[in-house]
Amino acid sequence: MNKQPIGIFDSGVGGTSIWKEIHKLLPNEHTMYLADSANAPYGPKGKEIITNLCIKNTELLLDKGCKLIVVACNTATTNAIDYLRANYPVPFIGIEPAIKPAALQTQTNAIGILATYGTLSSELFSKTSGKFAANINVIEQDGDGIVDLIESGNLYSEEMTALLKKYLTPMISANIDYLVLGCSHYPYLIPILKNILPQKVKIIDSGEAVARQTKAILEQNGLLNTESKSSEIEFFTNGNPEVLSNLLGTDFNVTYLGF
Repeated sequence: MNKQPIGIFDSGVGGTSIWKEIHKLLPNEHTMYLADSANAPYGPKGKEIITNLCIKNTELLLDKGCKLIVVACNTATTNAIDYLRANYPVPFIGIEPAIKPAALQTQTNAIGILATYGTLSSELFSKTSGKFAANINVIEQDGDGIVDLIESGNLYSEEMTALLKKYLTPMISANIDYLVLGCSHYPYLIPILKNILPQKVKIIDSGEAVARQTKAILEQNGLLNTESKSSEIEFFTNGNPEVLSNLLGTDFNVTYLGF
């Protein structure tokens, strides 16, 4: 089993930000990435639909022999990971907004959270926010439209910049000093965000923490690939392969897969 791939899925291309951190930390591991771009974004969809999409993605990756699955989507994690863990035999790694470090480190007692509606309205998010940020001014913002622009190849567009300025203005007015990115698509926004936000605002995403947790769970289950030969990397999408290719660069091949 330890030579089998790590499976990673997201509602689209954004989870590649998580894949990059995993690949950097675990370069020997074979990885298989699944972009469900045809159904992006997951955020506005209800719990039942999101869970069914996660079941489909999970079973496809298991059919391809994955030994562990990373749910590289905040909305999918908060809505479906309990079901996946209860019904499939492999370990699952989820992601959720990094509220805890922002809440513990804020000096202005104000933090911003940019996430999808599906994440912000979830029970898991509510529990985490209530536990760590009960006495802090938390400015939540549904990033409606952001994923659609990224998935359509319009990351660096005037429309994206205008949308982000609109979403960030109330956070800046509230004097936040941390911005938590609550969607795996959003790390690709960091260059734009840095141009909009005051210099004091620190941006937090979950990529490195997810990679460390992936390594820890592989070690606990005796699943680490300790061979030194180069890893095999596969990318699949049911959307436009060019969008995924443009984010990854020319070093990787993207396969269209109707699923």
